[in-house]
Amino acid sequence: MLMDLLPFRVRSRLDNWRHDAACRPVLGTAPIIPADDGLVLFSMMGTAVLLPYLVAVKSLWHHVRRGRVVILSDGTLTAADRAVLAQHCGNPEIIDIANVDTSGFPTGGAWERFLSILDRRGDDYVIQLDSDTVTLGRPDAVIDAITANRSFTLLGGPEWEIGAQTCTAFVPPTDLTASADAHIQSRMERALARIRDAQTLRYIRGCAGFAGFSKGGDGRALARRFAGELTGLLGAEAMREWGSEQVTSSFVVANDPDPVLLPYRHYGNYWAEPWDADCRFMHFVGAHRHDGSAYRDATAAALAIMDR
Repeated sequence: MLMDLLPFRVRSRLDNWRHDAACRPVLGTAPIIPADDGLVLFSMMGTAVLLPYLVAVKSLWHHVRRGRVVILSDGTLTAADRAVLAQHCGNPEIIDIANVDTSGFPTGGAWERFLSILDRRGDDYVIQLDSDTVTLGRPDAVIDAITANRSFTLLGGPEWEIGAQTCTAFVPPTDLTASADAHIQSRMERALARIRDAQTLRYIRGCAGFAGFSKGGDGRALARRFAGELTGLLGAEAMREWGSEQVTSSFVVANDPDPVLLPYRHYGNYWAEPWDADCRFMHFVGAHRHDGSAYRDATAAALAIMDR
């Protein structure tokens, strides 16, 4: 294909332009009606993903019909962006990333997002929602988790439906490529058995693109302890790498009471493969986000039912 002959940067811009065009009808959909009812729909986003974010949050809210929106700005939101968000998301609270207290934690790599969630879960159930997600059907497992005040997580793959395991029992994947094996997630997971109380603390190989944090908990305490121990084992530079926050998020969810592991058949990550006809939620991960027309097709399907 002609697209394959273009430089990656040019292809990426064209892909994003085409996807924004597919998302644009979201501006004609009814706004979110916020409710201060103990549920927060939380995302970190910026000007580059304004339209996909609106699809992500409005497609989820369409089915859940609860909660209010809170946004962590990555520092790029313009006044015009903020006006659009106010109109479509019920005048949401917007936090500037520079105002997040990161004392005792790494910075960057979505750590500010995770810390903002931990700071809010004392009073609310908080859902972390990436902008590259689309809710395709009624997410019953998520709605049930909110009602029961149980944390949940999207999984890294169907093989992780085995459940939360102790840090000493967890076995990282063995079929990784050399580059994947060097990824911070793999390095952190290989170090799990060396943290204090590894025989009683638990871990889930989850995906931070979609996760729910039950109301209550100890705020930052467990995350601070975990990040501190992994910093001692792997070094501060390693813990600033993209992905270290995801491992910590999965660790925190795993150690919440009775967490829900979303069934991968219904809640998945897109790897350029067909998904189940009854799929409720799809996370279009960066590696394959714009392969074919799947992301645009899912967006169109969600938009088609958004005002029903």
